[in-house]
Amino acid sequence: MRKKVTVVGAGNVGANCALRIADKELADVVLVDVVEGVPQGKGLDLLESGPVQGYDVSVTGSNDYEPTANSDIVVVTAGFPRKPGMSRDDLLMANYEVVRSATEQAVKYSPNSILIMVTNPLDAMCQAAYWVSGFTKNRVIGMAGVLDTARFRTFIAQELDVSVENVTAVVMGGHGDTMVPLVRLSGVSGIPLTELLDTATLDRLVDRARNGGAEIVKYLKTGSAYYAPSAATVEMVESILKDKKKVLPCAALLEGEYGIHGLFVGVPVKLGARGIEKIFEVKLSPEEQALLQKSAAAVHELVEVLKAKR
Repeated sequence: MRKKVTVVGAGNVGANCALRIADKELADVVLVDVVEGVPQGKGLDLLESGPVQGYDVSVTGSNDYEPTANSDIVVVTAGFPRKPGMSRDDLLMANYEVVRSATEQAVKYSPNSILIMVTNPLDAMCQAAYWVSGFTKNRVIGMAGVLDTARFRTFIAQELDVSVENVTAVVMGGHGDTMVPLVRLSGVSGIPLTELLDTATLDRLVDRARNGGAEIVKYLKTGSAYYAPSAATVEMVESILKDKKKVLPCAALLEGEYGIHGLFVGVPVKLGARGIEKIFEVKLSPEEQALLQKSAAAVHELVEVLKAKR
């Protein structure tokens, strides 16, 4: 029996998640969206790609959650997109309502599922889903670090004119301009970045990684990134469904790790069949720890706003 993944939100990120899941034949997919006809149309279009692409999974669309029953994973991408000049904070309350409703329905029909949150502001939306779902902390995971790391790796590879496959990088913290790319732990085929690039260049690449999403929003003007976010999401989906136990940077609920309590913050985790199976504590320098605390403080501010409005 094939696995089943529900993708909430049939916009650019959601539809591309469904496409990548189908292309990899990871699971049957149900696309859910409130806009009548959109998930059904996109689902049918994706299904009809099967004979050409060579995948046999089912892709369907729905405006309600009944067809999502017994999903193994529920990916939540639904929400209002960020527009030029809009911070992730501006999205907070509007997207909280979207995430609250989606989580309630997901839990109702798939009580044993694992939730992967993609909606921004990401770390705060993870917190909302955790509160609403009542799931254990290993079953609520935020997609951000995989995307942020991919961006950082891309810029490093471009700068050095090397394969992205040889570039390893570590990005921690909240999803946004307070994220913490760890240059000290990043490198190319085992060669530390600090031996390959000067400080000014490294600072420039770190800054570009921190503003990677905003850079794309600036170009698109009426939307935000979706190809890389969907690729990052599906890497997480694959690691869970195949029990690959990949070590990936994801938003996880910290309960004392890194001196952070009760917040979802991006850290390296092991992703397997049970969701988050281990949180890795990397020994940070005092400066890195201070940056991570600053990032966590930004997440804490949003969570406090949510608490007041619940």
